[in-house]
Amino acid sequence: MASFVDPRFGVALREFRERRGLSLRSLGQLAHRSKSHLHELETGLKAPTVDTARHLDRILDAGGVLARLIDAPIDHAAEAGELRARVIASDVSKDVLGRIEQGVDDLASAYPTMAPADLLPLVRRHLAYVGRLLDGRVTLAQQRRLLVAGGWLAVLRATVHIDLRQRSAAAAHLRAGHDLAEHAEHAEIRAWCLETRAWDVLTQGDYRAALDLSRQAQRVAPKGSSAYIQATAQEARAWARMGDVGATRRALDRVERLAANLPVPERAEHHYRYDPAKAAAYTATTLSWAGDPGAEQVARAVLADLDPDGDGGARPRRSASARLDLGLALVAAGQSDEAVALGAKAVASGRVVPSNWWRATELLAKVEQAGVPEAATLRDLCIEFAPGRRPSADSTSG
Repeated sequence: MASFVDPRFGVALREFRERRGLSLRSLGQLAHRSKSHLHELETGLKAPTVDTARHLDRILDAGGVLARLIDAPIDHAAEAGELRARVIASDVSKDVLGRIEQGVDDLASAYPTMAPADLLPLVRRHLAYVGRLLDGRVTLAQQRRLLVAGGWLAVLRATVHIDLRQRSAAAAHLRAGHDLAEHAEHAEIRAWCLETRAWDVLTQGDYRAALDLSRQAQRVAPKGSSAYIQATAQEARAWARMGDVGATRRALDRVERLAANLPVPERAEHHYRYDPAKAAAYTATTLSWAGDPGAEQVARAVLADLDPDGDGGARPRRSASARLDLGLALVAAGQSDEAVALGAKAVASGRVVPSNWWRATELLAKVEQAGVPEAATLRDLCIEFAPGRRPSADSTSG
C-alpha cells in the first residue's frame, strides 16, 4: 500500500522553499536529499513518503502543512477489486449518466497535456463516484453505461500509473478495466487494456511480450476501431525494437491504410480516439527505433508541426518525445551534435514522463558512443532531471 498525495503538495513545497529563500540545491543540502529528487517532488513526477513530507516540514518550518497533504494509505488491489465487484443494479438518472460520460471524455482529452500526478486524483474521484452509483438500482442499459464509464476510467488510471512508473497499481487497474469491459461486453476497452499492457512491457524491454500483446489486442478490438489501429502501431514499435525493419515497415503500412480515410475526431486530443494526425509521430518514433534512414525526414516534419516556434507548442509532452525521436534518427545519420542539442532541450523541458525516460537515456548512450564532447552536457541534464528509481515502498503510490 502507498499514500495518496494531494496534487497541491509540489506547489506547497516550492512556496515554502522560496519563502525561506532556498534553491533546490541548498534545500537538498539541508534535507540530505538530491536536487533531482526535490525537483521531482515539486513537479509531481515523484510522490513523497509520509516520512519525507514530515522531514521537509521540519526543515522548512511548514507547521505540518506538507504532511497533511498526504492522506491515508491506498490499497490499489482493494480499490480495484471493490470496483470490479460492484456490478449490481444502481439508481442513477439520465442526466447523471451523461455527466459521467462527459467527464470520462474530458479526462481522456486532458491526458496529453496534464501532468500525470495532477490527473491521477481527478481520475480517482470519478472512479469512486462511478463505484458509488453501482450500489443502487438502474435498468440493464443504464448499468452497462456505468460499467463502460468505469472501464474507460480504469484503463486511463492504469495508463497514468504507468507514466509514473507505478506498475503494481497499473496492473490492478488494468485487471479492473478488463473485468468491467467483460461485464459490459465492450470489446474496445478490453483491447485498450491489452494495448496498454503492450506499451508497458515495451518500455521495460520485453519486446516479444509487447508483440504478442499487441496482436492479442488486434484480435479482440473491433476492426477499424481506434484500439485496433493503435495496437497495430504498437506491433510496429515492437518489431522496430527487435530490429526487424521489414516487419516494421509492413506494420506501418497497415496503420497507414487503416488511418487513410479516418476522419479527424471531434476531440483530436482524446487519448482513446485515434487521430490520423498522430500517424506521422508514431511513424517517426518507430522508424527511429528501427534505425531506418527515412526516420530523419519524418521526425523533422513532426517536430516542425508540433512546435513551430520552439517553445514546446500546444502539446509539450509530444514535442519533447519528438525531439528525442529526431535525436535518435540524427545519431544514426551521423549528426550527433544536433542530436545532443535536441536531447538537452527535451530533457530540460521537464516534460519527459518517467515511463518515457528510457528514451532519453538511450539517446544519451548513443551520443556518448559516438564520442561527441557535448554529450557531457546532456549527461548532466539527465542526472539533474532523471526520475530515478522509486523505493519499493513507493512502487504503488498515488
